[in-house]
Amino acid sequence: MKDIVATLIDQALTTLRSTAEWPEDLQPSIQLERCKDKAHGDLACNVAMMLAKPLRSNPRAIAQQIVDALPASDDVVKVEIAGPGFINFFMNEATNFRVIKDIFAKGEQFGRGGAKNQRIQVEFVSANPTGPLHVGHGRGAAYGASVADMLAAAGYDVQREYYVNDAGRQMDILGTSVWLRYLQACGETLTFPSNGYQGDYIADYGRELHASHGDQLMRSAADVFDGVCADEPAGGDKEKHIDDLINRAKALLGDDYRVVFDKGLDAILGDIREDLGEFGVHYQEWFSERSLTADPDQVSRAIARLQDNGYIEERDGALWFLSTRFGDDKDRVVKRDNGQTTYFASDIAYHLNKFERGFDRVINIWGADHHGYIARVKAALQALDIDPERLVVRLVQFVSLFRGDQQVQMSTRSGSFVTLRELREDVGNDAARFFYIMRKADQATDFDLELAKSESKDNPVYYIQYAHARVASILRKLEQEGQQWTQEAGLAQLSLLDKDVEKALLVKLARYPEVLSSAAEQFEPHSLAHYLRELAGDFHSYYNAHKMLGEDTALRDARLALSVAVQQVLRNGLGLLGVSAPEEM
Repeated sequence: MKDIVATLIDQALTTLRSTAEWPEDLQPSIQLERCKDKAHGDLACNVAMMLAKPLRSNPRAIAQQIVDALPASDDVVKVEIAGPGFINFFMNEATNFRVIKDIFAKGEQFGRGGAKNQRIQVEFVSANPTGPLHVGHGRGAAYGASVADMLAAAGYDVQREYYVNDAGRQMDILGTSVWLRYLQACGETLTFPSNGYQGDYIADYGRELHASHGDQLMRSAADVFDGVCADEPAGGDKEKHIDDLINRAKALLGDDYRVVFDKGLDAILGDIREDLGEFGVHYQEWFSERSLTADPDQVSRAIARLQDNGYIEERDGALWFLSTRFGDDKDRVVKRDNGQTTYFASDIAYHLNKFERGFDRVINIWGADHHGYIARVKAALQALDIDPERLVVRLVQFVSLFRGDQQVQMSTRSGSFVTLRELREDVGNDAARFFYIMRKADQATDFDLELAKSESKDNPVYYIQYAHARVASILRKLEQEGQQWTQEAGLAQLSLLDKDVEKALLVKLARYPEVLSSAAEQFEPHSLAHYLRELAGDFHSYYNAHKMLGEDTALRDARLALSVAVQQVLRNGLGLLGVSAPEEM
């Protein structure tokens, strides 16, 4: 409907540019909104008010010129000028029937946009491979996957990427933790560091390492702890204690340190890949942080480029990025005085790498605790002569999981957390995916386990899926009664859909492409979820109030056409949210 009216307005503007005293280069954006009150029509356009300034004329007078120049159309019954210059269009009700024909013709492609010729990268989750994914990571996974899928549906060329943090201190803590558990599996007696990774999975990896390598990697506990600072429970410094143990592990194992390091990394990363795959989240690229410092060293190259552009300053042997010149609250170290580069330096190199791969836009989906990181990353891009507006960052707030009235606390280091896998096993993939995205990502959410498992209209995902299954049930019943229905038969009888609820459903179906496009452009899958819930609610009300399989075959065919169209749109929308559309429930 919007496309029809937009075309008519564009034709009117073309006529006015050629016959009136209008500049030929006047190309206003045509924006159409659905009227909330049917008394004002179906669609309203504000183009006359947008043209008032460049034409130096009264918007109502401009609106009248546009209306007079509109070509005739059977789709438009009436056009009115309202208020300060709105142009309101009253559409022929038969126009609404076109949406059903369109849905039948396009099927799963209905609502999708044409190719945008723009490459977008969506990087999401990217949790450190130091432990299994927990329920907090699950929200970022569900949100990121839905954003990527909606953007692809809107016509963009989308690449999904996971940044593997396989370098740095946290990974060394993991590797050392695995080695210490390995030593215990060898029979060594030692006090495990308070700042090591405590989870049972670390002990499992230690035992597996012993099973595969025997005593090859064993060193005595006395040698391991020789010269190591005391741990915090013994009155020492837990940070220095674990750092000393890391240094001892590297010194005692030499090249074999890579074996214990990779054992933890490969096991956890493999678990993450499997977990996300089972959650319906897939990536085209798993980008290794370690590759940034391989040959060629991309981190050093990024720092050199900043230096060439005049944004690096040496202070006491360290190199500082002058990010305050771009609005950051303080300058940032990129290379310490001992020659080691920082995490931030790696992030600069990683983002430079992204844009050098040819992405027009990069979307980073981060946890809410990374809010302060946005300004410094954008500052680095600007200093590298990359438009910082090409980077979009969306923050995902935390999830609070409740078991009854008791909130479950989560800590990867202590091993006391609820994994994403446990959540999926409890409530199922569909409920988890939907509940994660049904609120704005930047809003904290409480995950209601009991609601997610309930079979009631209060459970939104069940309510939507039930509407889809209900249509399938109607068609099965028709077949069991020995009757047939075809799309062609339904399309031939659409004029019989004269009830208010039927007209409302037609309008709601016609809105799906707009909702999808807006949800994709705004990175807001929750708006698509809300639309699907409304559509399902409207259909349930329709089903409860009107017979689908009555004696009037023509009316039955028309109502089944409408029902099947609703089913198709529900299936399309649920698919983009990573939720199944069952035939039976």
